[in-house]
Amino acid sequence: MQIFTVTGMTCDHCVRAVTGAIHQLDPAANVQVDLAAGRVSVSGGRIGAPEIARAIDGEGYEARPLAA
Repeated sequence: MQIFTVTGMTCDHCVRAVTGAIHQLDPAANVQVDLAAGRVSVSGGRIGAPEIARAIDGEGYEARPLAA
């Protein structure tokens, strides 16, 4: 599982945008967004942290991977 802190998410639209961006890279990825904590967890996919972070950043948010 990869976990990211994401700044700038404030609403359901943000959740859908982030989830959609990750699913465009890998439709099989399991994406969980914790809006209150500002965290996104991705599991079951085949994409790496840099690609996920770029996809989230591309939606206008700032993503940083958490250290394992």
